[in-house]
Amino acid sequence: MTALRIVIDVLIGISAIFALAGTIGILKMPDTFSRMQASTCIPTLGTICALLGALLYAIFFKNGDAGSAVKIAVIGLMILVTNPLGSHAIAKGAYKAGVRPEKKMETDDLGRDLYD
Repeated sequence: MTALRIVIDVLIGISAIFALAGTIGILKMPDTFSRMQASTCIPTLGTICALLGALLYAIFFKNGDAGSAVKIAVIGLMILVTNPLGSHAIAKGAYKAGVRPEKKMETDDLGRDLYD
């Protein structure tokens, strides 16, 4: 069980590193769309690592607590579904409001889809 506990702790540590990387990305990125990338993709992976650690803990250290394991799995599924959809909706709204990236885009697929 000690090796499993180490795996759980490593997953929680990886989660903390991803959270830190996402925070630094939000502070350092130049424009809205880059900040959204840093604020959704990186913390989503970090949260999934933390939930995986919590799932292992619930299964092996809480005597196979099925209720907690199901709740953790549902939370992970909801995060995987809602974060990309939410960030896409926010990006589309920002684009429609006139926010553009700092660097000129070679192809503007979103503008083509919205205005053609």
